[in-house]
Amino acid sequence: MQTSGLLKLTIATLLGLALLIGLGVWQLQRLEWKEGIISRIEARTERKPMSLQQAIALTREGGNTAYYPVRAEGRFHHSRERYLYTLSLEGEPGWHVITPLETVDGIFVLVDRGFVPDALRDPSSRRLGQIEEVVTVTGLVRTPEEQSVFIPDNDDKANQWFSRDLPAMARSMFPGGTVQVAPFFLEAGASDVPGGWPEAARPGSSSITTTCNMPSLGSAWRCAWW
Repeated sequence: MQTSGLLKLTIATLLGLALLIGLGVWQLQRLEWKEGIISRIEARTERKPMSLQQAIALTREGGNTAYYPVRAEGRFHHSRERYLYTLSLEGEPGWHVITPLETVDGIFVLVDRGFVPDALRDPSSRRLGQIEEVVTVTGLVRTPEEQSVFIPDNDDKANQWFSRDLPAMARSMFPGGTVQVAPFFLEAGASDVPGGWPEAARPGSSSITTTCNMPSLGSAWRCAWW
């Protein structure tokens, strides 16, 4: 009986050891996989920005444009802001401000302008950041997300979004469905927004500049906002 008990204990120990080794190997493989993804993302973010039209064409041809830098020029439609729930780096609940930008070609791209705390969700509490001038946005392509069982349902009527559902968000912004919307989000990151909000989603990764008309100088100047 004693020998049988020792044998069972030995088998259980060996099985446990094999399981731990397997988990260790899996974690190392997963770490290598994650590091590979991070390296590819970093390599993409360092590329020269492509135009919005180029990014749209590449995406529609089946190309993976995630995290590619893209530049677009146009005006924000602040009245159509949408709010994507998130937590700040400090764990503070708040929202990503998603605002459609209309380009001179009449194409819309949904721009993630950055984070605001819940207390500043109302645009009237951050009027200085509601830029009305023509802007040049340089940001990173972010692809739409699929709904999962772990993410709450989006509530378009309450304007509370929990996933980057681009088709649904675009429909809520443009109920008629007659406008052309880029098939991805553009995540802008920068600093020094007038009034400080929205705060850049990815500080230092991209920028927004405003075209300021200076009649006395006879030319358009680029004024750095983000």
